[in-house]
Amino acid sequence: MTNRAVLISGAGIAGPTLAYWLARHGFQPTVVERAQGLRSSGSPVDVRGPALSVAEQMGIMPRLRAAGTQVTEVNFVDDFGRRVGRIPTQARRGDSVELPRFDLATILFEAAREEAEFLFGDSMAALHQDAGGVDVTFEQAPPRRFDLVIGADGLHSRTRQLAFGPEGAYVRHRGVWVATMPVDDLNLDRHTVLLHNAPGRAVALHPCRGKAMAAFLYRGPGDASFDHRDTADHKRRLVDAYSGAGWCVPELLQRMREVEDLYFDSVSQVRLDRWSTRRVALLGDAASCVSLFADGSTLAMAGASTLAQALAATPADHEAAFHRYEREHRHLVAPKQRAVRQATALLIPASRFGIAARNGATRLWPFASGLRLIHQGLRRRRAASPDRNRRNDQTP
Repeated sequence: MTNRAVLISGAGIAGPTLAYWLARHGFQPTVVERAQGLRSSGSPVDVRGPALSVAEQMGIMPRLRAAGTQVTEVNFVDDFGRRVGRIPTQARRGDSVELPRFDLATILFEAAREEAEFLFGDSMAALHQDAGGVDVTFEQAPPRRFDLVIGADGLHSRTRQLAFGPEGAYVRHRGVWVATMPVDDLNLDRHTVLLHNAPGRAVALHPCRGKAMAAFLYRGPGDASFDHRDTADHKRRLVDAYSGAGWCVPELLQRMREVEDLYFDSVSQVRLDRWSTRRVALLGDAASCVSLFADGSTLAMAGASTLAQALAATPADHEAAFHRYEREHRHLVAPKQRAVRQATALLIPASRFGIAARNGATRLWPFASGLRLIHQGLRRRRAASPDRNRRNDQTP
């Protein structure tokens, strides 16, 4: 039995999913998380595509669906709250589940907690690799030795910093900043997200099962002095960025000044030539953050399952397992990273003309969706036709 003691840094989405599957395959996972508990802030997330299969195998789909937000559309509104555009969401088509990030993290944690050790309120201070394992020094707990270390600790990964180098070498700012916070006492339609735009700025109100989440997204350059843990600075940045904004933004800024649970960060991507070095590998946003606009949670769950399967297939050869995981998972990540520019243009047009053009284009959405469904139906009919398949087989 080799390479069985695995330290996972990060108890967000990827970490608990990996811990669950490693335990199922006979490994002994330990999860260390800097925060004292699961983070309660963050935008609602989608579980779709390959992550739905992972969730089904974990037996957690009923809980995910019960926690779903029930959102079916996004309404674009003007300064007076009047609808000026609308698009349906993916959940409306039944091929995804949208739920609060905290609920997803809680469900995954509870699935893994009986099989894995969790250390909250701690973090790695140093690690040293040799031919037989990894010696880890913690900020709080006594030093320990592990066979492998997996960094699932997000965009600002401590694991990546210790094993690969400084953040600036791998993190690319995408010209957008984001903040989210919970807001109460808002009478929102539970099926509808409201999104207000000014040039280069967006504010969204997202209903979440009787509560709501406010999101601020705005265009801005990167800042080397930015500290993702300095909440006072984050609040100053938001006030400056949204000065003079209309709709209900002034009220939201007032609430923001008083809220404790504020998430604020740059929208960035992570790009590395390799996701592993000797006995350390990266997972989720630590390896390949695809930004706020893509499928980070879905990719985190799918990547965790792929990594666990690879390690279970070749437990004595972790490097081969790491390479297999990376080869398979990059095929899912690459197209999502390329889609960031289009998502930014849709959600945060840079000019009034861009906002008007986006709003006008949404009126064609039902027509385009109908054509897409017709095209998909015709393709399925052709694929299922025995006569057509037989003719294709006989074509020289």
